[in-house]
Amino acid sequence: MLMRTDPFRELDRLTQQLLGTPGTWSRPSTVPMDAYREGDEYVIALDLPGVGKDAIDIDVERNMLTVRAERRPVAKADDVQMELSERPLGVFSRQLVLADTLDTERITADYDAGVLTLRIPIAERAKPRKITIGEESPRQISG
Repeated sequence: MLMRTDPFRELDRLTQQLLGTPGTWSRPSTVPMDAYREGDEYVIALDLPGVGKDAIDIDVERNMLTVRAERRPVAKADDVQMELSERPLGVFSRQLVLADTLDTERITADYDAGVLTLRIPIAERAKPRKITIGEESPRQISG
């Protein structure tokens, strides 16, 4: 039901981790995620720790789902000297192509404890259904 859009995205993520470069709007870092089916809906859980709810942008255009977020540096007093900085800052993004069998009109989003959870229902037309065989009425032979 879900497809990745860029086969080189994982290579970019590893390169950014090794070089320690923050994501930018033109070249965002990848958001780690889990995707699974739960009953009649797909669930996508994206890790965005330290990102404020107001810094998350979720868009659906046609069948392309885009999640974009920005983790900004925390304002520090003038007398603070940074000793260690390992938490990545910058722009993070994830794009997924959604199958036509998903109902993109009814996507819901929740954000709790740094995890953005999207729930995408399966469209009614894509759910399995029983087809009954109608009874034939008896035919009269004319002639």
